[in-house]
Amino acid sequence: MAKRMGCSVWVLSLSCLVVAALIVSPATGLSCGDAVSALIPCGSYLVGAGAPQPSSQCCASARSLNKLAATPASRQQLCECFKSTGPSFGVKTDRAKQLPALCKLNLNIAISPDVNCKNV
Repeated sequence: MAKRMGCSVWVLSLSCLVVAALIVSPATGLSCGDAVSALIPCGSYLVGAGAPQPSSQCCASARSLNKLAATPASRQQLCECFKSTGPSFGVKTDRAKQLPALCKLNLNIAISPDVNCKNV
C-alpha cells in the first residue's frame, strides 16, 4: 500500500510539473514540459527505484530528446529545465550522470546540480 501511494504521489507530482512547464514555452519550440515528458521512461531509473541500468525505452527517449535539442539555446533551456526539475522529482545525481554513457549519448555537458547552463 505504501509503495502504491508513493508511486501515485510521484505520478501526480510529475503531472503537475508537466502542466506547469507547458505554460511557459521557450522560443525554440521545445518546452520544459516536453522535455520532462520525453524522459518519463527514465523516471524509475533516475530516482533509483528501478533497475541499475536504464531501459531501452529510456535510452531511445533520451536519444530523441538529444536530437531535438540541436541548438545551443535549446541545450541551455534543457539544462535549466532539468537543473530546476530534477531535485523536485528526487533524481539522483549519480544516476543522471551515468545516463549519457549508458545510453551512448555524446553530450558535452557536465551533469551536475551546480552546472552553469549558460556555458553549455
